Amino acid sequence: MYNCIQFFTKSLYKLDCIQYNRLHIQERKGIYMTEKRVLNFSAGPSMLPEPVLEKAAKQMLNYENSGMSVMEMSHRSSSYLDIFEKTKGLLKKVMNIPDDYKIVFIQGGATQQFSMVPLNLLKNGKADYVVTGAFSKKAAAEAKKFGEINIAYDGSENNFKHIPTQDELKLDPEASYVHLCANNTIYGTEWKYIPETNGVPVIADMSSNILSKPVDVSKFGMIYAGAQKNMGIAGLGVAIIKEDLLQKVAATTPVLLDYKLMIENDSMYNTPPAYAIYVLGLVLEWIDSMGGLEVMQERNIKKANLLYDYLDSSDFYIAHSDKDNRSLMNVTFTTPNKDLDAKFVKESIAAGMTNLKGHRSVGGIRASIYNAMSLEGVEKLVAFMRDFEAANK
Repeated sequence: MYNCIQFFTKSLYKLDCIQYNRLHIQERKGIYMTEKRVLNFSAGPSMLPEPVLEKAAKQMLNYENSGMSVMEMSHRSSSYLDIFEKTKGLLKKVMNIPDDYKIVFIQGGATQQFSMVPLNLLKNGKADYVVTGAFSKKAAAEAKKFGEINIAYDGSENNFKHIPTQDELKLDPEASYVHLCANNTIYGTEWKYIPETNGVPVIADMSSNILSKPVDVSKFGMIYAGAQKNMGIAGLGVAIIKEDLLQKVAATTPVLLDYKLMIENDSMYNTPPAYAIYVLGLVLEWIDSMGGLEVMQERNIKKANLLYDYLDSSDFYIAHSDKDNRSLMNVTFTTPNKDLDAKFVKESIAAGMTNLKGHRSVGGIRASIYNAMSLEGVEKLVAFMRDFEAANK
């Protein structure tokens, strides 16, 4: 057995003897160990900022002298309630959420909201859905189970390359709300404006671009997002709802799908996704320390411009989305043929870049460049793309 010395501080082992010995046993068995991290372009779950990972690792065994991990805490303990309230406060601060909006933490990610939104907000049985990609299409299909749904725009005819202009929207003046997906991860498009709806509340699925830029929350009736793209880890859905939209739901509504009930119980009617909420708090701390959403937007514009400028200058790669509708978060493109697409993905992995394969429904290549992706990471991707183009033209 290897010898090791335990160094103590008041709250943390500097070196865990057991872990140290396990490491050497693994090395002796020939198991490859490395601290090198790849460039992860996954659309979700996606990469996290390294300071977030480092802090989570540091606090894993003993969170702030509690003697336990956050994973082990009762969600009603004082230690966890401090984490919970701090996370809510940071979200309110970072997004500048008005006082008349409520924050709800829910299991089920964004897909659960496809049911919850119509169950809770379909007041007169009618709603508008703007279909600009796969997830807004799924949301509309789910809503049709609960009422009369008007498809205000359907982008399937142009392969979802385009976000509709105001004039292209066919809105129902009697709709309870207008639902849209603010950013489309599969097709690489993003809304650049908030549609005019004559006072009808706009409900936005912001799963893949929330926290990427400042947003005027007061222009929306509700914003919701799954956390696993730009807010943290999988297992958590976040809803930000204007209080005056809430109403008494049908008695047959399942309790965990009732926004009002969840708000009345401060998201703790049942055990919440406690660790995912903790990680969201760490992500919000990081964003705040970096300068907030204005800084995130500046970083994200630089990264996206670097990639799109190269795509536009190339006669080898083809960008999917229309120029006016390009996403800052998900850049989608193809090479001249499917064989080269596959070769690109294979060689990118060898070059230390992962998850560049496009969504299974469309193929091609997709680079997801959320907040945690650095400018240097995108520069390395562009350098790889140049080399690949030169070798395969």
